[in-house]
Amino acid sequence: MFSKVNSIGLKGLDGYPVSVEVDAGDGLPGVTMVGALASEVREAQDRVRTALKNSGYHIRPRKVTVNLSPADIRKSGTGFDFPIAMGMLCAYGMADQRKLKGAALMGELGLDGELKPVRGILSLVSEAKAQGWTRCFLPKENVREGQAIEGIRVIGISSLKEMAEYMKDPDTGKAWEGGQTEDGGQEAYSVDYREVRGQVLMKRAAEVAVAGWHNLLYIGPAGTGKSMIAERIPTIMPSCTRKERLEISKVYSICGLLPQSGALLSRRPFRSPHHSITGAALVGGGKNPIPGELSLASGGVLFLDEFPEFSKHVIEMMRQPLESRKVVLSRVSGKYEFPAGFILVAAMNVETSNLIQTTYDKKAKNTAKSRYSFNLLCD
Repeated sequence: MFSKVNSIGLKGLDGYPVSVEVDAGDGLPGVTMVGALASEVREAQDRVRTALKNSGYHIRPRKVTVNLSPADIRKSGTGFDFPIAMGMLCAYGMADQRKLKGAALMGELGLDGELKPVRGILSLVSEAKAQGWTRCFLPKENVREGQAIEGIRVIGISSLKEMAEYMKDPDTGKAWEGGQTEDGGQEAYSVDYREVRGQVLMKRAAEVAVAGWHNLLYIGPAGTGKSMIAERIPTIMPSCTRKERLEISKVYSICGLLPQSGALLSRRPFRSPHHSITGAALVGGGKNPIPGELSLASGGVLFLDEFPEFSKHVIEMMRQPLESRKVVLSRVSGKYEFPAGFILVAAMNVETSNLIQTTYDKKAKNTAKSRYSFNLLCD
């Protein structure tokens, strides 16, 4: 018997529709999974079969083929466990596929049949809404995060057994829907710009930079308050609009950094990576590209303390994102685009600045001598 269940895959910051097709028929018993799958997706067959068994479902040995379409896009993550399990139940005739029409399913399964939270729910639910689907079945821990997207019904499920109850009586699903996510106004910061005493020139420079969204470089002796003022710059920035909250929260959701409450972030980000950071960690990347520090700081401040200690390669990688306000990663599987609209604030000591200037003067002097010698040879 054939069945099809809707799900959403994650590619960069955006989602894309995935059809989980399951066919259970005659042949050599076993489960075959196809559709350009990463190792964690291919391992889902073992998690799903064990979860179904421990949830009280007796699955007869048959030849089961699972296809995740479109087959030319590589699927990664563990969010396909839940739709694969429901697809198998529908293919075996243990669930009614018609009750899942217009619905998207996402979630990781434990071996006991419990649903576990997944990352990137904001992007996944946004894509489900864009596809015209009316319902999303998510793990309970992800419900409040998913309900930040208006115009689609989000239902929390804690296990396969609860899903079976919903399939029997859809009205019971109302008991698993949480309240609307509150994204409220500006959150309180742990620091305050008014705590800075003195340093009138530095404070004025920070205010001008925020007003015009300019980058800023602090040069001064150690212990004069450069890091203290930089940390307080987000507190004098305008409050985030709802569009900015969604964009910032999407990035943090993909990285698994959203608070457990599931509420949208309303504070301006402040990121201060160590000078030993790698280029991939700063800009983003990986086998399955995820945002880096530039994107995590989008909408807020990226602070680089001890700026000369950062490697030249890492600093050069920031050139294009600073101009275009976005990060574009090109891979064989396609292009991934992440936001990078931040204020760059850097700090360096006077001693380091003098050393850099001295080194520059020596290089310029040596270059002048070389040109003079070359001219003599030419003459």
